[in-house]
Amino acid sequence: MASANTCWSEENFSCSICLDVFNNPVTTTCGHNFCRTCITKFWDEQIQYKCPVCNKLFSIRPDLQVNTFLSELAAQFRTTVRVKEQLFVEQAEVPCDFCTGTQLKAVKSCLECFMSYCQTHLEPHQRVTRLQKHRLVEPMDRLEDRMCKKHDRLLELFCQTEQECVCQFCTEGDHKSHPVVPLKEEYEVKTAQLGEIEAEVQQMIQERKQKIKEITDTVELSSKYADREIADGVQVFTALIGCVEKCRDDFNQTVKERLKSTEKRAEDLIKELEQEIEDLTNISSEMMKQLSHTEDHLHFLQAFRSLKDPQPPRDWTTVEVRPPSYAGTLWSSLDQLEETLNMEMEKLREAAELKSVQQYEVDVTLDPDTAHPRLILSEDGKQVHDGGVWKELPDNPKIFTQYIHVLTRQSFSSGRFYFEVQVKDKTEWYLGVARESIDRISEIQGGPLRRVTGVFTTTMMCWYLVMTLLSVSL
Repeated sequence: MASANTCWSEENFSCSICLDVFNNPVTTTCGHNFCRTCITKFWDEQIQYKCPVCNKLFSIRPDLQVNTFLSELAAQFRTTVRVKEQLFVEQAEVPCDFCTGTQLKAVKSCLECFMSYCQTHLEPHQRVTRLQKHRLVEPMDRLEDRMCKKHDRLLELFCQTEQECVCQFCTEGDHKSHPVVPLKEEYEVKTAQLGEIEAEVQQMIQERKQKIKEITDTVELSSKYADREIADGVQVFTALIGCVEKCRDDFNQTVKERLKSTEKRAEDLIKELEQEIEDLTNISSEMMKQLSHTEDHLHFLQAFRSLKDPQPPRDWTTVEVRPPSYAGTLWSSLDQLEETLNMEMEKLREAAELKSVQQYEVDVTLDPDTAHPRLILSEDGKQVHDGGVWKELPDNPKIFTQYIHVLTRQSFSSGRFYFEVQVKDKTEWYLGVARESIDRISEIQGGPLRRVTGVFTTTMMCWYLVMTLLSVSL
């Protein structure tokens, strides 16, 4: 069969009446071609039968036959043009299930075949009688998922009771009494809800991000606390190790001093013995030799007497050097170490406790409006002392008149707080917190005031308070 020449244009296969590609083309005796329907309709409206192209008159109406050759060429040209005009499938579009190689965009989907077709492969459904009965819809992807598994029909409705997609047959069965709406209507409802869901999801995302940040911050803070704790621990253990090393050195020094004392005594005794040995040696080597060779009776007897009666030597039979006794030295040192460690640990414990509570430190200043008339405050409100003279002040219900007290400007309603107080020159003070409603005239009854006593002259005592308040209105 002949095929359409690719160099032919649409004009070669166009009817001059409808200006479209030939459909059942026929040829007149003058050689011009028209669609059978177009030329028939044209002559039905004319009194004379003539050619629309060359105006040749025909005495009788021509009996036209379909030009099969031209019809085949036109059909092939029409198919070629249709394929060229079809768009290739793009993302989010339904592809043709029959195309091989490059898939074309589907124009229809068949609910009987569960297939989607481009314009070319759809042709059998438009031509074959049996296929013409198939239900064609707009292109859909994954048709098998869009069909009711029970009734093999398109899921077109939404059951609001069961919250699921159903087909028309389902509404006559299990969902008969349930309210159903078209998918589009439920889609619009759900789309409107989507914004709210999106906002909730974003809120949950933000909450979780915030939780991650909290956890991360906690880990970082824990790391800082760990570093600080390690540093404090190193300092503490270094101090304790220093105490142990000092005790060890003291112990070694004690043992060495005892050994040195023993060695010194032994050295002195040895020197004394050596001196006596030297003296005896001299006597033995000189006088004995002289006496043994002298024949002078008088001189011999006089010398012998001095030899016989020398200065009595020391009795060495009772002299001894005993090793020093170290019994109890080690345990005495350990006892001393224990006592020292306990004292140092107590100091370190107090320092650690002080450091732990200093995180609640607050800056407080004294309120001159509440100060007793004898008290004198510094300009910055950080110092106060008893001037010993009652100042005449205007009437003020805030002033303490019975006891020499003063409040701070700051107040606290709950929580923990820490401040330090330096006191001197007196032997007794009251420090603490009190309610704002405290009686300024008579004796103070309420408030956790703490009495501090002592004798201080030129030295200064530093004392700190850590208060825990639970809903206390100051």
